[in-house]
Amino acid sequence: MNNLDYKKFLEPSFISKLSSLEIKAKKVVEGFMVGLHKSPYHGFSVEFSQHRPYMQGDSIKNVDWKLFGKTEKFYIKQFEEETNLLSYVLLDVSKSMDFKYTADVTKFEYANTLAASLIYLLNKQRDAAGLVLYSDTIETYLEPKANKTYLKVLFNALVNQKLSGKTNTGKCLNNVAEKIKKRGMIIIISDFFDNLESVITALKHFHYKNNDVIVFHLLDRIESTFGFGRDAIFIDKETGEELTTQSSQIQKSYINLFDNFTNTLKSECLKYGMDYNLVFTDMTYDKALQSFFIKRSKLH
Repeated sequence: MNNLDYKKFLEPSFISKLSSLEIKAKKVVEGFMVGLHKSPYHGFSVEFSQHRPYMQGDSIKNVDWKLFGKTEKFYIKQFEEETNLLSYVLLDVSKSMDFKYTADVTKFEYANTLAASLIYLLNKQRDAAGLVLYSDTIETYLEPKANKTYLKVLFNALVNQKLSGKTNTGKCLNNVAEKIKKRGMIIIISDFFDNLESVITALKHFHYKNNDVIVFHLLDRIESTFGFGRDAIFIDKETGEELTTQSSQIQKSYINLFDNFTNTLKSECLKYGMDYNLVFTDMTYDKALQSFFIKRSKLH
């Protein structure tokens, strides 16, 4: 895989044109891992008698995650170790995710590919991956399993899911936290357009049950700037309610509210040891995957 190949596999606009979700996930993962190997070392150099660099086609399950945490490079272990991490990917499938303006893909399309890529990685590492799809209620709840055949079950759930309903992130996350009996990694992908207090309370619920939490706050970039620059009709994706306004007149107030919302969510996550990542749909997938790999390396 040359430089052009691996970079294009990280571009949402290119990946969206591929035929199946499984192929999308596989190509994103390959592009990320090859790309990371092409980056320079950061202050760590040693010869590894029982390791060699990751190469295209190698099994991800043989990656030494501890070594990745030190070097930010992928090395294959000569002697395979089994892992038993339980991971849950929680994906917001409410209608607010059906939006695109700046990017070539909607928030849901981006999130779907990101979720599939994370699940693919977890499965290949032989970690147990589960999936929760939610709107104002839990639409799908699939317990974590580590076998290869289960990967298709998870992908099918993602492929067949339709956007529906309003958002009640707080209630749904609390319900999931109650269902989970064993400590694990919780990965949440959402635009978090919901009551902030209830969302933070639910995130703390995971923390108090000793789960490791990664938050992907996913937005179209214009949702952070409100830079429409003209009169516009805004339609609530979840309620159908319409509002006509001069966006330039409310842009400053919107940005202040947005910044306050985002900063509060981020600070509360960090306060309780949760990873917070603001991700825009025009960003390459490696920006989002990096956080997962760093967290995963610490848990191995």
